[in-house]
Amino acid sequence: MADLHLILITKKIIIMNTEKEQGRQYRLRPSFGDSYGTGWNVMLDNFLRLLLVVFVLGVLTGPMSGINFKVDNFDFMDHPWKWDGNWGQIFGIASIGAFAIFAGLIALAYTFLALPVVRYGGRMIFLQAVRREKPDFEWLIRGFWTNYLNIVLANLLVSALIAIGMFALIVPGIIIACRLAFTSFLIMDKKLDPIEAVETSWKLTKGHGWTIFLMGFVAFFIWIFGLILFFIGVFPAIMWIKSSFASLYESVVRESDTPEEVVAVE
Repeated sequence: MADLHLILITKKIIIMNTEKEQGRQYRLRPSFGDSYGTGWNVMLDNFLRLLLVVFVLGVLTGPMSGINFKVDNFDFMDHPWKWDGNWGQIFGIASIGAFAIFAGLIALAYTFLALPVVRYGGRMIFLQAVRREKPDFEWLIRGFWTNYLNIVLANLLVSALIAIGMFALIVPGIIIACRLAFTSFLIMDKKLDPIEAVETSWKLTKGHGWTIFLMGFVAFFIWIFGLILFFIGVFPAIMWIKSSFASLYESVVRESDTPEEVVAVE
């Protein structure tokens, strides 16, 4: 046991010395202030690379967020597809309906079968930046051939659990969302299956739920503030938020891997 403590302390010293040599210090502690502070430093150290990641994520996820069909009875008046008693026109109307259904299915498949891979890969890139590793852009698509099924199933499972919680007076949904915030990181980082990732995230976030909630609450206002800055500020805002959550995950994982005795000595 003493040897294990010595190894962990030595590893901690090496990490601290390395951080000092590399410039900005990353305070990997599972707290609101340290997570956002480290997230800010991570963003500055990897600005162009993370900016490119956010651009790509925006291009790939933007079209889905812009889909919002609002139908009104008057929308169909005085349009070519309004039936005027000609039965031949039925085929044209049916064709439009079939195309709409097909487009809806494509959008649904894209949302649940492709977007999760890109989003999970993006979070892994931000985690690499927190670990002072060179961000690898291949993570954006690597999940399609290395961990595809686990990513899709984990995304469906988390979405379903949050939706069920939201139906139960909203508050349980918020709690579930906070406690399962690390699921995507665990899928990509630890290669866990969906059930293991959900269970592990629930265990890791024990005692950190309020921190995650507060970070998410503040993240909304950071995003709004970035939007006010002529829209350009949205990109640094997203980079800061994602870096901060990756920092929180890394700090919680490090804390869980360190025996309490060693923490007390430090």
